[in-house]
Amino acid sequence: MEIYLVRHTSVDVPAGYAYGQTDVALKPSFAEEAEVVRQNLHGHAFEKVWTSPLSRCVRLADYCGFHDAIREDRIKELNFGEWEMKPWEALSSDPRGEVWFKDWIHTPTPGGEAFMDQYHRVSDFLDELRRSSFQKVCLFTHGGVLTCARIYIKEYPIDEAFRHIPPYGSVIRIEIE
Repeated sequence: MEIYLVRHTSVDVPAGYAYGQTDVALKPSFAEEAEVVRQNLHGHAFEKVWTSPLSRCVRLADYCGFHDAIREDRIKELNFGEWEMKPWEALSSDPRGEVWFKDWIHTPTPGGEAFMDQYHRVSDFLDELRRSSFQKVCLFTHGGVLTCARIYIKEYPIDEAFRHIPPYGSVIRIEIE
């Protein structure tokens, strides 16, 4: 099965903030960025299309002509809990932040989730796709989800996750059997 993974376009959030599952606005450059994504998907026929329910993904799916994309909670970004919309710099002085930064794979953020929690959500969804009869699908989602999917296919190990977050507007094709 071919899976096309699409990361949303640039968000209108200051650099250095954790925004995870917060429903944030997109930059004014949305139309230009979205057009590049649409052109990258042009000519592809997908049997099914899913989108994270967060507006930054739904808006891109709509722009690309997939108005009926199925909303799927399992392909949301990492939930940063109490740290949503806080600057990373401020979290480094929080004792809980120190613990999380040492083991972000297994340690959940306060009121949120660990990277492993997100990985299990995404893996569950990909396992479901794997059991289906679909041959070619598309997911409009987030950088963390694209990273989880690439770990799922063993492109790189989980401890390298944050080294491989794709740029906004990326379209990545993976295959699963």
